[in-house]
Amino acid sequence: MDTVASLLAFVAHAGQSVVASADDLVSWLQTLLYIDVVQPLLFHVGMMDVDEDTYDALYWVIVGVLEVGLMYALLRPLEALVPAERWRDRKGVGVDALYTWITRLGILNLLFFFTMQPFFDRAQSALRLMGVKTVDLDNLWPGVTTQPLVAFAIYLVLLDFFSYWYHRLSHRYGVWWELHAVHHSQRKMSLWCDDRNHLLDVIGQSCMFAAVALVIGVPPAQFVVLVALTNFVQSVQHANIRVHFGWLGERLVVSPRFHRRHHAVGYGHEGTHYGCNFGVLFPWWDMMFGSASFNREIEPTGIRDQLEGVSYGEGFWAQQGYAFTRIARRLRSHSQAAASAPAEARDDATVT
Repeated sequence: MDTVASLLAFVAHAGQSVVASADDLVSWLQTLLYIDVVQPLLFHVGMMDVDEDTYDALYWVIVGVLEVGLMYALLRPLEALVPAERWRDRKGVGVDALYTWITRLGILNLLFFFTMQPFFDRAQSALRLMGVKTVDLDNLWPGVTTQPLVAFAIYLVLLDFFSYWYHRLSHRYGVWWELHAVHHSQRKMSLWCDDRNHLLDVIGQSCMFAAVALVIGVPPAQFVVLVALTNFVQSVQHANIRVHFGWLGERLVVSPRFHRRHHAVGYGHEGTHYGCNFGVLFPWWDMMFGSASFNREIEPTGIRDQLEGVSYGEGFWAQQGYAFTRIARRLRSHSQAAASAPAEARDDATVT
């Protein structure tokens, strides 16, 4: 047991050093940009009252920019060399890049995390006064889980578990699905596709992720890394690349092939589970809860009614607006069905 603990501690220390170096780089860029660019601009427009909040947000923005640059440098060449599908053109992919920049700058995640934090702090204080113990994952295994990298791994798995259920439920309920359908309506999956989501769905995901992170005690610095890592892995999953992780690898982490099945026409949003392969980072939850579907075929992606000519919008605002149109149509249909049911029951009673 001591040997295992020592090994884990060594790995954790090495990982911590890498993260610390990256943090130092981002912090240096944050200070440089703030002093030379942001602070003078705030002073010029008379907004120095938000300078501290702006300084904090700048860290997240830098992480987002570096992340987008890294994912493009690594994944775009692979899409050109080993594409899962070859397209005549990249029409319709550009709007996904806009979604990516909106999401990866991290403003919504940061906003909800720090907005919710005071409420959770007060709630935890109230629970302590009542004698109720709060979540303390760091002390599950003293000497091991107190290592930042080990604690980070625990946070990652727990957050992925809740993300699995959030994702699965977004397929289950009609109104929610109409928001999530913005994501599934892309028939040309690429490295940009992960962030193609309705803004209301993004807000819901950000709230859930921030709330769970606060409940389990994720430190702010680790929260930034958790979001960045999760986003990057999901970009890999959505990339238009023909790769297979092998029998074991496909069952350890969600691969592009595994996730493509989730987007496949006829599989990704239908059936008894309203789809399959809902896992965000790990396929374990799909395997545990009966929603896993391992398939090596490269299948066309999108939503079935798109084959019949139904449009989900071409541009950003059209995609956002069409979702509300579909929701209104769905609610109107349910309302009409509910109104006609009693009338049909009365007619049946009259006949009998």
